[in-house]
Amino acid sequence: MPSLKKIVVQDFRNIAFQELSFSPNVNCISGNNGEGKTNLMDAIHYLSMTKSAFPAPDRYNFRYGTDGFAIGGTYTMENGLESRFAIRVKEGEKRLSRDDKPYTRMAEHIGVLPVVMVSPGDSALVSESGEERRRLANAVLSQMDREYLAAVQAYNRLLAQRNKILKDPVPDSALLDVLDSQMAVHAARIFASRQKLVEELKPVVAEYYRLISGGGESVSIEYKADVFGGFRDRDFQLRYTSSGPQRDDFLFTMDGHPIRRAGSQGQQKSFLVALKFAQYEVMKRSYGFAPMLLLDDVFDKLDLGRISNLIAMVAGQDFGQIFITDTDRERLSGIVDRITEDRTYFNAEGGVFTKVG
Repeated sequence: MPSLKKIVVQDFRNIAFQELSFSPNVNCISGNNGEGKTNLMDAIHYLSMTKSAFPAPDRYNFRYGTDGFAIGGTYTMENGLESRFAIRVKEGEKRLSRDDKPYTRMAEHIGVLPVVMVSPGDSALVSESGEERRRLANAVLSQMDREYLAAVQAYNRLLAQRNKILKDPVPDSALLDVLDSQMAVHAARIFASRQKLVEELKPVVAEYYRLISGGGESVSIEYKADVFGGFRDRDFQLRYTSSGPQRDDFLFTMDGHPIRRAGSQGQQKSFLVALKFAQYEVMKRSYGFAPMLLLDDVFDKLDLGRISNLIAMVAGQDFGQIFITDTDRERLSGIVDRITEDRTYFNAEGGVFTKVG
């Protein structure tokens, strides 16, 4: 499994320049809010996914007063050999390389360094629109399935063309026929993959939620597919494509009711952690090895009993390299020291990370 041995971060949010070496097992970053813990986690995520874990333009990742950033990482790969990955973003241009050889397409990199990130921002998966849930499904499937990623990219390109035609005073129906036939093929591929993912996630989410919460409620996921095509008259009136994968959604339920309305804040947090751990499990089965796991302030809003259950899960399974952040250094060390002696501690202050202990 790929393991991040060393990272170099320059001008990424509040990190001016930092070079850090990590344990292949557990790495703990503590510090007050706003000191840069999440920024470091997101830099690691960026190296894997070529984008931030948070939906914002790249310019918001530039350190104040700069016009770009750079992140480099040395990984020990699953074959035991080392590879260097580097990504540089400047003035709207993004360049990515492996062992000093540029990628021709960013998509070639997705899935090479599999990662799962759990963060307080995951609350948007419950509280916000279906776009957030589609982003999650795309992030999971794109890492495991290159054909899925290609289908989504192709569908989105055709969707943009179709919407442009629909804005014409007299849309070209013949051209729409051609686009519709091509889009239907990609839409079917996307539908099948998302349906399979939900079926794989369902039992695993339910089991992780039971372990975290101690039982009681039952949780599940439903795939609400929006079948592409058959609504051209409506599309003419609206002047955009009103059906298709871009309108799919995923319903999270507790005891048969939407968790957004039925679940307390603690229950929703437990569900989201269970969902991300289920994502981790599904990806591990697909790859045959464990992805990197980023746990950013995962103990926030979970009581001590649920934290204990969560850590028991981590300690009892074949997890790969783990990064954990927390504002409480004593709590973090008290939990991690019971799991393993192979761990590294860092303190974050003002975008500077110091190895401690």
